[in-house]
Amino acid sequence: MLCKVGTKVAVIVAGNNITFDHDFMTYTVGKLAELIGGSVKGDSSIQIIGAAGLDRATTGEITFLSNDKYISETEKTAASAILVHQKYADKSFTIPTISVSNVYTALAEILTLFDSAQGRNAGVSPMAFCHPEAEVHETVYIGAFSILEDGVSVDSNTHILGQVYLGTNVQIGKNCIIYPGVKIYKDCQIGDNCILHSNVIIGSDGFGFAPQQDGTFVKIPQIGNVIIEDEVEIGANTVVDRATMGATLLKKGVKLDNLIQVAHNVEIGENTVIAAQAGIAGSTRLGAQCQVGGQAGIVGHIHLADGTMIQAQSGVTRSTKEPGTKLYGSPALDYGNYLQSYAVFKNLKALQARMKQMERQLKALDNVDEDKAAD
Repeated sequence: MLCKVGTKVAVIVAGNNITFDHDFMTYTVGKLAELIGGSVKGDSSIQIIGAAGLDRATTGEITFLSNDKYISETEKTAASAILVHQKYADKSFTIPTISVSNVYTALAEILTLFDSAQGRNAGVSPMAFCHPEAEVHETVYIGAFSILEDGVSVDSNTHILGQVYLGTNVQIGKNCIIYPGVKIYKDCQIGDNCILHSNVIIGSDGFGFAPQQDGTFVKIPQIGNVIIEDEVEIGANTVVDRATMGATLLKKGVKLDNLIQVAHNVEIGENTVIAAQAGIAGSTRLGAQCQVGGQAGIVGHIHLADGTMIQAQSGVTRSTKEPGTKLYGSPALDYGNYLQSYAVFKNLKALQARMKQMERQLKALDNVDEDKAAD
């Protein structure tokens, strides 16, 4: 069963009477299995109050087994239950198990349950500033020293923490979390269920300058905006520039890591993921379900097909037309071609020595032929 437990209460967990000094939610093993679509083996009535790794879990927590090499660790864990792949459904463990088809997906669902169980505040801090013309749903929380300018709209259950700046006419959807220090410039739009981590900048000017004959540069006004669709998550210190005209667009389900630069008028397709320190130059379009490794660089004005995969530290200078293309290297090559070429490159010194030896042998043969001809 699911129950809310108040401040400083005692609860029976795996046969032990434990006192907690904070609010939390508990789930039985059976209830967790029901919520995530898993199957229980063992005592389904044990109460679970949280989750942790095999080596850190304690009584009352559920842990998980995702790799065969950690099976022996399950005998040492202090956890009260284990989340396992269904291939282990018939294996005997010392504590109850919940078997599922995808451990990581099930773990994400469990962590979401416990995270949401902590609840969110609602209301506006007296140390925040909301313009009289800003529209904020009554279920929204706004933390201290946050600023909401004229025309801002924030929908239900969104959580805006301290020191966030929302410029004129910014729109934010439902169930979003905007962490401290985020800055969203004027006219930008954020969809539902989005998460923006600390110090994300949305809508800063694109890098647009017109070179002059005297070597100076004239700034090109960046009058577009940024549109972020639903279920997008953006890591700390990532920057998404506004469009020169039109919109820089992050489509539904995009996931960006920390320290990424997305330039003006870039379009990133649905469910594309990009790792830390990557950079995407202006007007480039990434298709749906692309994967970009850390520190990869992508030049401007190219189009990457759906499912393109880019290895870390690669430099992409050309478009891809075939879905699922894999790229590696700088400038990036087809993944298989790169591995074969790199295998040769690693042996260049030895190959050079062999070539010089062959040249010496050929020269010696030529000398022998010349001597024979002279005789």
